[in-house]
Amino acid sequence: MTEHPPVFELSPVGRVRNDRHDRSALPHQGRGRDVRSVIELKPRFEPAAREIRPGDLYWVLTWLHLADRDLLRAHPRGDKSRPERGVFSLRSPGRPNPIGLSLVEVTAVSGLRLDVRGLEVLDGTPVLDIKPYVPEADR
Repeated sequence: MTEHPPVFELSPVGRVRNDRHDRSALPHQGRGRDVRSVIELKPRFEPAAREIRPGDLYWVLTWLHLADRDLLRAHPRGDKSRPERGVFSLRSPGRPNPIGLSLVEVTAVSGLRLDVRGLEVLDGTPVLDIKPYVPEADR
């Protein structure tokens, strides 16, 4: 029996704006805690963001739109001296569904603009969702 995967339709809630336009400019795996970005939300999502405050921590799910979706195996951190591994055991942006997950700190809120620190993605990256960090549940 052939399995036909379901198709999901996702619509971004916003986009990331920053000065990172090239993948080589991005820090790797948590080393970019000081990277500053703005999440520009679409107007229809304003009610969903009303309670977001500076100092709060949030998980931001992004669609890594420039990633290789056909990549199934890669060398960890691109280091060819290390053996290839399956992308499900790596944090490679290349993967069948290139969903990014970043823990960010909100530094300012102005209408539909959320200034954040720690979002390690390129300018223009679509934001799929924003969820609060809950220490008791997220450890």
